[in-house]
Amino acid sequence: MAETFEDLRVWQTARALTNAIYDRTDTRAFSQDSGLRDQIQRAAVSIMSNIAAGFESRTRSQFIQYLGQAKASAGEVRCQLYVANDQGYIDQDTFEELSDDAEKITRQLYRLIEHLENSSSQVSDIDKEYLSSPK
Repeated sequence: MAETFEDLRVWQTARALTNAIYDRTDTRAFSQDSGLRDQIQRAAVSIMSNIAAGFESRTRSQFIQYLGQAKASAGEVRCQLYVANDQGYIDQDTFEELSDDAEKITRQLYRLIEHLENSSSQVSDIDKEYLSSPK
């Protein structure tokens, strides 16, 4: 049973990606392109925020809507990573690492959305496979 959005594995994965994005964009190359830096940071934060807002809505339909927005933001991050790589702001290894993390979030969100669409349970009754390990 999920008591808070922090219990969700996908939120924790999104938090890790957000921290990695902030770390990798804190470079001289990225600082010269503040537009892209700010946009990719906002998109990463949006993933986490939409998961949290949806969970807190406490209705399945709204949660699914917010998870869809989070999935869209994960796609936005992946797109912006291509730009960052093409412009030489990040190397290929960093691109692959961050892109893989964003794709992992997309898959997690897809599975959670699918679960919620096919379930009649409440938001807080999310199956344990979607939750983090006990604290």
